[in-house]
Amino acid sequence: MSPDGVGTRRSVSPMAPPGVYAPQEDTELLAGALSDEPVPPDAAVLDVGTGSGALAVAAARRGCRVTAVDVSWRAVGTARLNALRAGVPVRVRRGDLFGPVRGESFDLVLANPPYVPAPGGPSLPRGAARAWDAGADGRLVLDRICREAPALLRPGGVLLLVQSALSGPELTVGHLRAAGTKAAVIRRRHISFGPVLRARERWLRARGLLAAADDKEELVVIRAELPV
Repeated sequence: MSPDGVGTRRSVSPMAPPGVYAPQEDTELLAGALSDEPVPPDAAVLDVGTGSGALAVAAARRGCRVTAVDVSWRAVGTARLNALRAGVPVRVRRGDLFGPVRGESFDLVLANPPYVPAPGGPSLPRGAARAWDAGADGRLVLDRICREAPALLRPGGVLLLVQSALSGPELTVGHLRAAGTKAAVIRRRHISFGPVLRARERWLRARGLLAAADDKEELVVIRAELPV
């Protein structure tokens, strides 16, 4: 969204119409990590897979120069509207992951990608499910972020990423370290199964991703910093 015409910043809850990922526990967990990050005013921030734009708006409220990206036109429109309602400037672009910002660099990258293991082939689904389904191991988008995000970070720049323990946080940390960043899990939270996990609970247990005694899902935030 262009900064022209933006008025007073307002604390409003983001709207999320049908088909746009609404802020949930993973959004809240990542927002907490964002609030703890010592981001300087006017820092360049990228929110990839922005959905409703909740995290982009949170970063913009801190005075950051924020770009938000989503593959869904509906999400793009929603993020623009939520930034307008909050009275903050956010540049919103439609595209696949980092495609719209090739050649740019950022002080902070935020990512809440699809990470839920799902039955079926290796391709991402269409419709609302593409906000959470990410192939049999949940890593279709996570692995791309691990490969591509470090190249977008400025020296000292940080990636904050949220995912499920079902999709291999240790793999994410290992890949990001191999890419030259200092990476570690910085936040954890156990949450009750939502509708998606309840619907495929039997499949997840059959694959060994859930133990018989597991009745909650663990979410983690991974922080990766590019050394100066």
